[in-house]
Amino acid sequence: MSEETVTKLTIGEKKEIKIVRYKDETQLNAIINLIENDLSEPYSIYTYRYFIHLWPELCFLAMYNDECYIAMLAVDKRYRKKGIGSNLIETVCITIAKAGGDEVVLETEVTNKGSLSLYSHLGFIKDKRLARYYLNGVDAIRLKLFLT
Repeated sequence: MSEETVTKLTIGEKKEIKIVRYKDETQLNAIINLIENDLSEPYSIYTYRYFIHLWPELCFLAMYNDECYIAMLAVDKRYRKKGIGSNLIETVCITIAKAGGDEVVLETEVTNKGSLSLYSHLGFIKDKRLARYYLNGVDAIRLKLFLT
């Protein structure tokens, strides 16, 4: 799949963030590094490949120059609270709706107040608490957004 710019955002001092479709495995190391630095849950390479190969049309990256700032929704701490995550989530939701999907379901740690606030702001509702969902023993909250 070739890299396709879906939208552009300007943040801060004219930094242009591009939301692009996932291109190929040359981007995988950047995604893995970001996830390892910003999420508590470790993933194997197979987890990334599972999503990328089954749903490539739903795999987007927020890029500044050649650096990836958002993946599997982990946002680089330097780029939080700038609207990038919201725009990326909205892009994915629009793509899902256009493909005929009627809801988006995701999980986040109950302790992740930033992500819970972001998802709530975007209209997601809490669906269920999942005890000891993550390997670190932390519970998760399942959230849903109805697209219809």
